Amino acid sequence: MRANLGDGLLARNFPSACVTHCPSDPTAEERTLAELAGDRGGDAIDVAFDLGLASGLAARFRLAVLNTDEAAVAELIAHRASVLGLSDAGAHASQLCDAGLPTDLLGRWVREKGVLSLEEAVRRLTSEPADLLGLRDRGRLAVDHAADVTVFDPDTVACAPLRRVRDFPAGADRLVADAIGVRAVLVGGTLIRENGRDVVNASGALPGRVLRGGSA
Repeated sequence: MRANLGDGLLARNFPSACVTHCPSDPTAEERTLAELAGDRGGDAIDVAFDLGLASGLAARFRLAVLNTDEAAVAELIAHRASVLGLSDAGAHASQLCDAGLPTDLLGRWVREKGVLSLEEAVRRLTSEPADLLGLRDRGRLAVDHAADVTVFDPDTVACAPLRRVRDFPAGADRLVADAIGVRAVLVGGTLIRENGRDVVNASGALPGRVLRGGSA
């Protein structure tokens, strides 16, 4: 592996990979391979293989290979030609979770870093994508528009750390990103979530509608 890894993004970023789960050595969790290699000797590849073998291949690692420069990311977010959005359409649910994008934007990049104003961030999350996608009755609080509303506290809104749950068929796992500071979510004027809890029966009638041709 060392001989064939090359010098691309994976090779350059591999030492910064973080151990997210290691049942054989919990003290390694949330530490980078570079840090562990400094303590134990060898290099990042040695540490990764050692932890993998010792845990029976149960060890998991988190590695960011793109957009790791926060100054560059801030420039991208603020650029008027940029469109916010990140999704893998539900694929690889056990490996990544992008659901925290809106709360991370509002908490980290708006409140903590001041990259966008709160008003501009809300516009970038709502009316801008609706307009770009041609969703004619979405994205705004306006007459004849769907009452899709998220109520949040700008002083506390944030994205909680990723956590792993096992609620897929046969106990399969996935990552989730909980929202902090979100008071309520309404779809079509119907309250569906309040203070972190669902308030509708997922097995019953739901207010959402499939969008076809830019409208419900």
